[in-house]
Amino acid sequence: MAPDHFAPSADAVLAYAADAIVAVDTDLRVVLWNPAAERMFGWTFAEVAGRPLPIVPDELMAEHHAILERVRAGGPLSIVSRRLRRDGTVVDVRIDTSSLWDEQGRLTGWLGVFHTYEEIGAVQSHMTERARLVRRLTDVVADINADLDLDAVLDRIAHSLTELTGADAGGFALIEDDQLRLVSLTQLSDHLRGYQAPLESSLFGELLRSGKTVLLATDDTRSLDDLIWADLDGLHTIALGVSNVQGRPYGALYALYSRRKVGHVELELLELLAAHAGVALGNAMAYREIVRQRAHEHAVVDSSADGIAVLGASGLVRKWNRSAAELTGYAMADAVGRHPPFPLPARQGENIRHRLDNGRWLEILITDIPETGERVVDFRDITEAKALEEEKDLFLATAGHELRTPITVVQGFASTLVRRWEQLDDDARRSAVDTIAERSGTLAQLVENLLLGSDAREAELKTGNHPFDLERLLHDSATAFQPFSDRHTLELEVPAHLPFALGDPTATDVVIGQLLENAFKYSPEGGRIVVRAAAEGPYVAVCVEDEGIGIQPGDEERIFGRFVQGEAGDRRRFGGIGLGLYIARRLARAQGGEVTAHPRESTGTRMRFTLHSAPAPEPGKPEIPDQ
Repeated sequence: MAPDHFAPSADAVLAYAADAIVAVDTDLRVVLWNPAAERMFGWTFAEVAGRPLPIVPDELMAEHHAILERVRAGGPLSIVSRRLRRDGTVVDVRIDTSSLWDEQGRLTGWLGVFHTYEEIGAVQSHMTERARLVRRLTDVVADINADLDLDAVLDRIAHSLTELTGADAGGFALIEDDQLRLVSLTQLSDHLRGYQAPLESSLFGELLRSGKTVLLATDDTRSLDDLIWADLDGLHTIALGVSNVQGRPYGALYALYSRRKVGHVELELLELLAAHAGVALGNAMAYREIVRQRAHEHAVVDSSADGIAVLGASGLVRKWNRSAAELTGYAMADAVGRHPPFPLPARQGENIRHRLDNGRWLEILITDIPETGERVVDFRDITEAKALEEEKDLFLATAGHELRTPITVVQGFASTLVRRWEQLDDDARRSAVDTIAERSGTLAQLVENLLLGSDAREAELKTGNHPFDLERLLHDSATAFQPFSDRHTLELEVPAHLPFALGDPTATDVVIGQLLENAFKYSPEGGRIVVRAAAEGPYVAVCVEDEGIGIQPGDEERIFGRFVQGEAGDRRRFGGIGLGLYIARRLARAQGGEVTAHPRESTGTRMRFTLHSAPAPEPGKPEIPDQ
């Protein structure tokens, strides 16, 4: 009879095994920790059960993950490495790692058997190899970070992949919404660049769902048609790692193998390279955004109508935009490295006004940048505003002068009538009242001109638009101005059957009256004043010519400004508030016409007023009244 044999239980085997045995589940939490493991590493099972494995050094975590993935895809693996003890010391071990599967063929975890490794030569050889790989990885990482252009970085990553991992081909696939797009590749046909595939059904999608950083796929267990990798003849293994940018998956680094086998070292290098690629891509993207922002800022600054300059801590110009060059006449090359060609405000928040040598007025402000010690100078052209300000000052002085004279006369004669009514005879009283009436009319005309000037500036003047008899209007105006001066002769030259004008007769009467008034005013020595009218195509033109002081070359448009008189010198010489021609032109344009000024060849000025002509009223139809 054969002797009974003792059949030890699995628990007994684990309890008395000389080697440390450790098992983790698919979440990498400890489920088995035998007494030998307690003796080797110092932790009890109660301390580590259900917790992440505490014995893997941080710098070897990528190696650890790569080994588990390699074992899952390709079977048991033995390596020499280092592990931590509870007291903080490090032990050199040989690790035999295998995967655990249930009866349905599902992965349940990994089993590691740890042997103390005393052969110093082998350990040194292993460390030498790892040092070589670290140096190689450092060189590769330095290379991919040597460029900040995003497309160039992507290409460098793909090329570095084959050099570092020994892959036969590779590429980088970018996440775009729910798609993957191949954006860089090496050792593959270039026509594949830009190829797209659904993210959900890809190996990368599987990797993201697993929560891991690397994945290994072989043709023994699945189809390798993911993306377009089947383009590589003999493809048998795909390894891929995720690249995160700012903590979020950005893309996947694919390593393709058709000749050699893949070990845990290649997976570790792939994981590390993918992580460094994420950093390089993040830098390149940040650089691209900075370049875009600076280009946008430069475009905004350069297109600004304001002059903008940036001064360094020494007060010298560092930047000078296009408007700065146009306003000052100093090109950027002439301005940079020098002090601005104008004074600066004493402090931020203040502004000063300065007149350049070219006559242009600038308003200048500054803003300090404490972080850099720079100052931003903003200056704008206020020449027109300054001129208008001066014109307003002149207007106030002129209006005060023009109003004071008739008011003084009215007050004087009114006081005389009040105080000396009984002493004055009828002729004296009538003369005083006539003078008051005449001066009151002058005041009314001044006020009317001021109101018209204000209306003409604020909005378009409202005028009528219908046919009227221009010939009769000219005759009436000439008749009214005949007694204006005994030193002038006023002549009217109007052809028979002058076409009717299309416009507003009241507004036209104001324009003609202003032109005649100016003709008398600016020919103080007297002379001949001629009013001519003629049809000119679709227009009817009226010209008023005098033999007065004329206008200076270049002043043909200036005299139509607000508060401007015909003579550029002594503006007080002829009186008036300088609104007449401004109002006349606005009234003419409101009717679709125009008023222009032209120096005569000999002496004097010719003012030309045009309106659209209109057919005369049909026989039997009443003429539209002028007023």
